[in-house]
Amino acid sequence: METTRVEQGEKLVFDRKSGNCLACHAIGLGTMSGNLAPPLFAMKERFPNPQKLTQQISNSLLSNEDSIMPPFGLHGLLNEDQISKIVDYLYTL
Repeated sequence: METTRVEQGEKLVFDRKSGNCLACHAIGLGTMSGNLAPPLFAMKERFPNPQKLTQQISNSLLSNEDSIMPPFGLHGLLNEDQISKIVDYLYTL
């Protein structure tokens, strides 16, 4: 059975070896979440433009040069497709 983009994005978000978003963010049903960064909820309302959220994940330094969030795309930690899947998942929160 093939997984959806949202399911693939969810896996990346919770995977401690890829997105590892839980290291800093509280996310819904995620366990052992961090509290260094804002909790991830109501993402469509907070980021009505998906390209802004994509940019934030890809290179957070563009909106805040002092950001502690890793620039996942800029440093090649995640590719464009992976970031897009993460955005798809985050928009379900």
